[in-house]
Amino acid sequence: MPRKLNRREKYSIYAASGFIFLFFVVQFIFSPFVEKRANLERSLQGKREILKDMILLKFEYDDSRKETELSKRRFAQREKDFTLFSFLDKLAGEAGVKNNIAYMKPSTSAPKDGGFTISLVEMKLQAITMEQLTSYLYMIETSKKMVFVKRTSITRKSRQTGFVDAVLQVETVKT
Repeated sequence: MPRKLNRREKYSIYAASGFIFLFFVVQFIFSPFVEKRANLERSLQGKREILKDMILLKFEYDDSRKETELSKRRFAQREKDFTLFSFLDKLAGEAGVKNNIAYMKPSTSAPKDGGFTISLVEMKLQAITMEQLTSYLYMIETSKKMVFVKRTSITRKSRQTGFVDAVLQVETVKT
């Protein structure tokens, strides 16, 4: 037999019902909304990072493309009969170290992964000053002939004289 509830019991039931209602609203409506928003924020942050990386890669690509175009122009400007050996010999004369050349050994190689040939000259300069060596290296590296010093070995002759011996490996790409 149903009994009548007093006022205090009714308020307790209303409060419990309200609490259960709020629990369901929070658990099934508000909480998924907040969670979805948090997931979207994380996703957006990830996409921003990807966009930053893509922008950086685009700048690197553009720089590489510009370098490639510059290299192509420099190769096109180089004389058709250009040889690394004669170029280095001419620069040695301009730098005043031609008489100090002990030897110049030219060689060529073709890397397995490319369709081009690398021309290399190993040369030894004896009894030159550091200023002469610096001048010669500067002339090689700043020329517009696409020539690079691959390796340098410098040996001091003696402390009193101030002269050095240098072995240089200089290379370029043959076109």
